[in-house]
Amino acid sequence: MIILFDLDGTLIDSTEAILESFHHSFAIHKYPKQSDEEIKSLIGYPLDIMYENLGVDKELIWDFVATYKEHYREISTQKTELLKNAKEAVLLAKEFAILGIVTTKTGRYSRVLMEHFGLMEHFDVLIGREDVQNPKPHEEPILKALEKLNTKNREIWMIGDTKLDLISAKNANVNSIAVLSGYDDLDTLKKFTDVILNDALEATLYLQNRKKQHTSLSS
Repeated sequence: MIILFDLDGTLIDSTEAILESFHHSFAIHKYPKQSDEEIKSLIGYPLDIMYENLGVDKELIWDFVATYKEHYREISTQKTELLKNAKEAVLLAKEFAILGIVTTKTGRYSRVLMEHFGLMEHFDVLIGREDVQNPKPHEEPILKALEKLNTKNREIWMIGDTKLDLISAKNANVNSIAVLSGYDDLDTLKKFTDVILNDALEATLYLQNRKKQHTSLSS
């Protein structure tokens, strides 16, 4: 089995770091302040799309992104925490599956964060924003991750907290589980997958039981 995890809202909570970095960029570029709720409603999308939806002029977006990244890099490890049960989920999943991370965050910073939490060693692949032309909900990030793994005769699952993760999984023709630990609500998630659980650990236990059942049936 292969399990691909999203990061924000699935394994980590970096809301504070994200919000602070957005507010910092708006202040630096003397742009009207945006509310926390407006920003949070877009988490999961790439930064350039978030800024565009927050009303930043297209010709200025990449300046904002650069300012954001500079600040985020300085504060991310201090202002990001693992979600409840996330570490347990990764350690359990590693016992019976090959693991990967597929995120719209910058891969370089994502790797630093996961190393900070002592979890990066459990993942065989990490695909971030800079690794693809087309981020989630496009299928490219998932397919790119799978290119680097041995997928032969393996069930493939994507675990994520937003519709972007679930649509990407569907587009890539892989299975998906939604978790309620992140940014999209139950009503939204129900439109895109049949399996919705509370967090990454519940999702991992679901997959462990599924694998045990398949093993017993085939033996």
